[in-house]
Amino acid sequence: MATKIRLSRHGKKGYAFYHIVVADSRAPRDGRFIEKLGTYNPNTNPATIELNFDNAVSWIGKGAQPTDTARAILSYKGVMMMHHLNGGVKKGALTAEQAEAKFDQWLKDKEAKVQAKKDGLKADAVKDAKARMAAETKAKEEKEKVVAAKLAAAAAVETKEEAVEAVEDAIENAEAAEEQAEAAAEVVAEESVQ
Repeated sequence: MATKIRLSRHGKKGYAFYHIVVADSRAPRDGRFIEKLGTYNPNTNPATIELNFDNAVSWIGKGAQPTDTARAILSYKGVMMMHHLNGGVKKGALTAEQAEAKFDQWLKDKEAKVQAKKDGLKADAVKDAKARMAAETKAKEEKEKVVAAKLAAAAAVETKEEAVEAVEDAIENAEAAEEQAEAAAEVVAEESVQ
């Protein structure tokens, strides 16, 4: 029986979540499997991988063939490195202590890279937040300038309207005074006629 280490899809539409399983190569993708080795969630950044390291190394040692994606995940977690070092120990090129030391060094380097990526993502998030805040502040200031200009224009219109009303009132007062003067002149003219 040819065994494969592959991903079995779970989760919902648009939000995939995978189980890392050892299965017969003839079994359906999400069907029967021999053993579940862990999980893989690509929706987080960086991707979350939980893996039973010892069982994965033993299955690789027994000849289980990982798919391309499963191989990448196993390499990321160090399973393929440990398998390679175990091969060196079997051939006599390394001692078990040397292999363990090399693996520990590789693991420290890998953890440093992952932590650097996480720190970079946090720094980028803070930088983006500051940039969005600055853009929002600038947009708010622009809106305030536009509102101030509209208020100034409205105030100017009101003063013009008040000036026009004052002129119209003055004209009406002048016309009323003229009418009163004409009426007074007519009265005086009628009195002088009598």
